[in-house]
Amino acid sequence: MSASRHHIVAGSLFAFFGVLVPLLNYLGLVADTTLNLWGRYFCFAIVALGMDLIWGFTGILSLCQAFFFCLGGYAIGMHMLLKTGTKGVYGSTLPDFMVWNRVEELPLFWEPFHSLPLTLILGLLVPGLAALVFGFLAFRSRIKGVYLAIITQALALAMWLLFLRNETMLGGTNGLTDFKTLLGFELAEPATKRGLYVVACAALVGAYYLCRYIVGSKLGKLLVAIRDSEHRLRFIGYHITRYKLFVFVVASALAGLGGMLYVPQTGIITPGRMDVQASIEIVVWTAVGGRGTLVGAIVGAVLVNLLYSFLTGAFPGTWLYFLGALFVGVVLFFPEGVAGIVGRLRRRLVTA
Repeated sequence: MSASRHHIVAGSLFAFFGVLVPLLNYLGLVADTTLNLWGRYFCFAIVALGMDLIWGFTGILSLCQAFFFCLGGYAIGMHMLLKTGTKGVYGSTLPDFMVWNRVEELPLFWEPFHSLPLTLILGLLVPGLAALVFGFLAFRSRIKGVYLAIITQALALAMWLLFLRNETMLGGTNGLTDFKTLLGFELAEPATKRGLYVVACAALVGAYYLCRYIVGSKLGKLLVAIRDSEHRLRFIGYHITRYKLFVFVVASALAGLGGMLYVPQTGIITPGRMDVQASIEIVVWTAVGGRGTLVGAIVGAVLVNLLYSFLTGAFPGTWLYFLGALFVGVVLFFPEGVAGIVGRLRRRLVTA
């Protein structure tokens, strides 16, 4: 697809989902629940783009992207709770769960989240720094392949166990919930839901073009070369660790962005969203849509979550079995994913 045609298709889709759908919601033709559901799908698609960038193009299978997603979600959740909390003994605003646990003073690491601009920065910076530290230690040791996947899985499990503890002052098992406002707007209002939906849609478009710019540059060619022949690149003098670190940090920041947009729309963030299963689901989204295509990551995230919404309502308790069968089926029968199948059919039609 040519660049001009690509921009036309992308602009048309954004006009439909970002402009027409909210307008139909305003006119009462699209339900608030449907709008909210698709807004969350867009957040998941942003995370899937980062997964495709690091796995599809660079060949690094990371099983801790859900942890970075939750870091962004906890950041915006902390800000919203501070705006609706209760005054403590020393005059500081305390979230309700701290009041119930008889905490008298706000922990120091909560203080920066009083400011929304600082919260937005930290929602991207904290996942990026966590990825930078972890990635530097892992990539410098030249850990890769299945061993890196296992280590990232261990990181996700360790962080999940840590966030479950009440001593972290992050809500423990219950996480953060009962959000009321954001920027002074009531989250329960239909207009606020439309605004969050449009912001999520615009963020998805921005994330897509950022990833597309990266993979279309010389850096993107190097990332593909790392995936296909890392030893050869290292032999001719490239510093592989730097490129791996860069793409790992970008993917984690995209996950944090998705988390920040997700939490105001869903109203809760818990450690359950950062466990190993959640990270594996992100891998499945990318695999189903098609690795190394970017568009496939978006399609896979939306498609799999649509199936999740349907199956959990129609056949409760069967989702995990279906998820496992879906992943095995993709690996064995259509490893190119949905995007690969569509591309193959299009080429056959052109030839015919």
